[in-house]
Amino acid sequence: MGHLLKPLTIGGVTLENNLILAPMAGVTDLPFRLLCSEQGAGLCGMEMVSAKAIMYGNKNTEGLLAVHPQEGPVSLQLFGSDPKIVSEMARRMEERPFAVLDLNMGCPVPKIVNNGEGSALMREPELAGKIIAATVKAIKKPVTVKIRKGFDEAHVNAVEIAKIAEDAGAAAVAVHGRTREQFYSGEADWEIIARVKEAVTIPVIGNGDVTDGESAKRLLVQTGCDGVMIGRAARGNPWLFGQIAAWLEDGRVLPAPPMEEKKKMILRHAALQLEIKGEYTGVREMRKHLSWYTAGLPGSARLRGSVNQAESFEEIRRLVESM
Repeated sequence: MGHLLKPLTIGGVTLENNLILAPMAGVTDLPFRLLCSEQGAGLCGMEMVSAKAIMYGNKNTEGLLAVHPQEGPVSLQLFGSDPKIVSEMARRMEERPFAVLDLNMGCPVPKIVNNGEGSALMREPELAGKIIAATVKAIKKPVTVKIRKGFDEAHVNAVEIAKIAEDAGAAAVAVHGRTREQFYSGEADWEIIARVKEAVTIPVIGNGDVTDGESAKRLLVQTGCDGVMIGRAARGNPWLFGQIAAWLEDGRVLPAPPMEEKKKMILRHAALQLEIKGEYTGVREMRKHLSWYTAGLPGSARLRGSVNQAESFEEIRRLVESM
């Protein structure tokens, strides 16, 4: 089974393993990535950033672009629909310490799609190709593309877009097995990931419904894909990467972390949030993470209620200690 967990080479970058934290807005900020990286993620996706926001010097964007000296390799994800702006901003960003530049062509959020960005680009294969080609030309770092199965069931074109990406010089493609219409509901279709893998020679990273070692193994075996991208299942669960790695390596089942370790992780996460974002924002950012960390624990609903009232690190510490 060891061959399923392996280094993954994307352009000139070789990752220690092929387990990747999916970029998630409002989730994969610096503190959370650092924890996932320490737990064994081979690459961590930063929150997506608007190319236009960088161009206009939007002050909120700067925080999204911060990379910690101790975190492992990260991918910076840009979204936009203008080849000139996207490639120019990629060039402007290139000096920053990210390993891979990812282009978002999968985000299903209405305001992004209505703007012709994110998964709307799957309806514009030619434009998608131009954006990828311009960005590949603009920078030396590898460029990857994140896509979905298609915009809706009537337009399943992941294979076509993946081929366009490869022809335009993309170093890898990540495929989420759901259409834009599905958002995150229903089952992910892994068959489309297998079809993309057959159609291109660049690495294909499968995404959708991986929640543990067993499902990661099934995805790799069923689709032949080169890497596994894990999104929602990692929220409040950075340990997932170590658990999946152990299972893929030699079928070892690592137990869920004991409560003491959970508390330690949450408090470390909270301390990092505050250190980077200050107390006001840090505490508020921590509320949703806490509800993910504690989901399913006895008394978690009550705890969530209290956490949402918390205004300081001290209050969060007291609540966590009382778990």
